[in-house]
Amino acid sequence: MIYLITGGERSGKSSYAENLAKELSDKPMYVATARKWDDDFQKRIDRHQKDRDERWTNIEKEKHLSEIYFSGKVAVIDCVTLWLTNFFVDTKNDVELCLKQAKSEFDAIANQKDTTIILITNEIGMGVHADTHIGRKFTELQGWMNQYLAKKAHTVVLMVSGIPVTIKGN
Repeated sequence: MIYLITGGERSGKSSYAENLAKELSDKPMYVATARKWDDDFQKRIDRHQKDRDERWTNIEKEKHLSEIYFSGKVAVIDCVTLWLTNFFVDTKNDVELCLKQAKSEFDAIANQKDTTIILITNEIGMGVHADTHIGRKFTELQGWMNQYLAKKAHTVVLMVSGIPVTIKGN
């Protein structure tokens, strides 16, 4: 089962995804895709880790999610946007190559047996228009990947001001 939780910044995506995971499993997995870019970002990571209790198995994986054994587990992947950023930076902003690599990684985890994956992503194209060419390229990458994930997902939930709106599935 694949869930895609999408929405704007601070819309309640992570809280919703984590609560869903706890409803579905007594021992959910949390996969953090963030790179530690600076001290401020490390503080954000620390705060998020403190929010999760001992029930959670925490894994940090910047790109190669297919190296994680998901079978038989419920996992929150937080988040697609930061995960794509890692591909984008490592490929020197090659949108086509990023999309190919990310789709391949996603397909590898989606094909594992008896797996529930809860993906958190951002709708960055709904916000302010990016000022830079690179920003616009990343917005396109994110939009195309979100479309791919939404097509593959069984359930898609749009978070609006903390309210979940199911747009596909149950």
